[in-house]
Amino acid sequence: MVSERSLEVLRVIVRDYVASREPVGSKSIVDRHSFGVSAATIRNDMALLEEEELIVAPHTSSGRIPTDKGYRLFVDHLADLKPLSSAQRQAIETFLGSSVDLDDVLARTVRLLSQLTQQVALVQYPSLSQAKVRHIELVALSATRLLTVVITDTGHVEQRIVELPAPADDEFLADARARVNASVSGLGLDDAAAKLARFADQFVPQRRATIELIASTLTEQITANRQEKLIIAGAANLVRTEGDFAGSILPVLEAVEEQVVLLRLFSEMQADEHGISISIGRENAPFGLAETSVLASGYSSAGGALARLGVLGPTRMDYSSNIAAVRAVARYLSKSLGES
Repeated sequence: MVSERSLEVLRVIVRDYVASREPVGSKSIVDRHSFGVSAATIRNDMALLEEEELIVAPHTSSGRIPTDKGYRLFVDHLADLKPLSSAQRQAIETFLGSSVDLDDVLARTVRLLSQLTQQVALVQYPSLSQAKVRHIELVALSATRLLTVVITDTGHVEQRIVELPAPADDEFLADARARVNASVSGLGLDDAAAKLARFADQFVPQRRATIELIASTLTEQITANRQEKLIIAGAANLVRTEGDFAGSILPVLEAVEEQVVLLRLFSEMQADEHGISISIGRENAPFGLAETSVLASGYSSAGGALARLGVLGPTRMDYSSNIAAVRAVARYLSKSLGES
C-alpha cells in the first residue's frame, strides 16, 4: 500500500523526470520540493515505491525513473490538469472556427492538436456506419461534365466529377436531382446504395446510360467512406523524442501508419469518469506500441456520430498538459460540429 507521502514522491519523480529526462534522486527531491523531511526519509519512500515496481533505477547508483506501473498510478491519481493558456484557447477557436467543412475541420484539428502537445495527433472520422444521406446535389460544370455531391447527416461531403456520355440540359438535371433526393434522402448508406442500383429504371431508355453513370458514381461516393479512418499529424515529433525509446522508433512509426491497429486500440480503450481514455506502455504491447502512451477523448458530430481524437507519444510525456489539450480540443470540436 502506497502512503500519501510516497504517492507525492512518485508525483514529483514523474514530473521532474518528464521535465528533465534525468533520473531523479532523493537529494534533488529534498532540494527542489518542500516535503519537510530528510533525504533519508525520502530514500525510504523511494525504496517502498521501488518494491511496488512503481519506479526503477536505470543504472547502478543512479536516481529513479517511473515505470509503466508508476505512470499508471500517477495518471489514476492525477487531480491537477494544467489549464490551457488564453493564447492556446484563442488559437483553438480561431484555427478551428474558420473551417469550411468536415474534412477541413478534422485536418485542422489534427494539426492543431499536434502543435499543442508536440506529440503524434490522431483524429478519427465520425463513424459512417449509422450515417444517413442528407442531400445529393448535381451541378453542371458544362454540357457533358457534372459535379456530384453527397452530403451525410454527420457533415461529411463527398464530391466527384463525372464525364457524361451525352449532353445534359438543366431541365433533365433538375428532374434527376429531385428524383434522387426523393429516393435516398434520409436513408442509411446501405439502403441508399440499394435504391441507387435501381434508380435508372425511373427514366426513359435514351436517358438510362447517363443516369446509370450518375447513379454508379453516387453509389461509389456513398460507399467510399464507410470504412473507419484516421487523420494523423506530427509523426516527426517521434523523431524529436527518439531518445525516449529503448531501440529503434521504426516499429512505432510503422504501427502509427497502420490505421487498423490504431483504430482497434481506440476501440478497446476505456474512458474514465471525465471521458478521457489513457493507455500506457505495456498496456499497448498487443498493438506494437509498448513504449508509448495514448490519450484519447470522444467527440460528437452534427449527426450524433461518435468518434475519438487523441495523441500518441513516449511514456515520458506531460500527461497533465496533454490531457487538458485533448479534452479542450474534443469539446470545441463537438461544439463546432454541432453548430454546423
